[in-house]
Amino acid sequence: MTNETDEAPLSTTAERQIVVGAAGQTPGKDWVIVTRGLKREYDMGGEIVRALRGVNLAVRRNEYVAIMGPSGSGKSTLMNLIGCLDTPNEGEYWLNGQLVSSMKDDDLARVRNKEIGFVFQTFNLLPRASALHNVELPLVYAGISSAERKERAFEALKSVKLGDRVHHRPNELSGGQRQRVAIARALVNRPSILLADEPTGNLDSATSEEIMNVFESLADTGQTVIMVTHEPDIAAHARRVVVLRDGLIASDDRRERFAAKMGGGH
Repeated sequence: MTNETDEAPLSTTAERQIVVGAAGQTPGKDWVIVTRGLKREYDMGGEIVRALRGVNLAVRRNEYVAIMGPSGSGKSTLMNLIGCLDTPNEGEYWLNGQLVSSMKDDDLARVRNKEIGFVFQTFNLLPRASALHNVELPLVYAGISSAERKERAFEALKSVKLGDRVHHRPNELSGGQRQRVAIARALVNRPSILLADEPTGNLDSATSEEIMNVFESLADTGQTVIMVTHEPDIAAHARRVVVLRDGLIASDDRRERFAAKMGGGH
């Protein structure tokens, strides 16, 4: 039975189409991500690969969503489009009320730096720099003053429970602590969305749980979190799970329904 509250997952293509709206229509302010008929094709040596075949997706501000699917499902392509690292062949992508699918590279880079915080499975930290300096780096590029940089970097580290590790270098931190530094760095620009690509890929199960708790806490404070993963047990930590298959959305469920499906062997 379909839940008909405002918070219901959009289980069918028709329902998603109603919510995402008509082409060219600016989404309402509650929606931070809206895609309409998103298609992406690649020419691989003369063979056309249809990575996305018309994805309609709407994500509310402050949602915590996992995008999941097997290799070749289109999830990495969708992540690259959501992260403004690539542009679609067809369709629209609206991020925070801006139609980014039609932007040129320079404008895309500006939106990417302002609106999106990236977290990758490889932490990409400077080995000789302290946690504080690693987190400050995006603010250096943004031209923020030294005093404000330090204050904001310290606040970001506190938000991931590393306020007592600000002067430690990466080799003095555990894997989980390094990933938390990377999350703090992604947050320091106060992005509209935190986009995490396989954030536990290099971590053991106990440390993965630690990182999932960090995302849960951030979602509790109102941060929009989009996590891309191929692992069902990691996806089940999100409050909504969107499963891609063959370049289309195969299912879109709340955490409880997704977990029940997994537990019941589909």
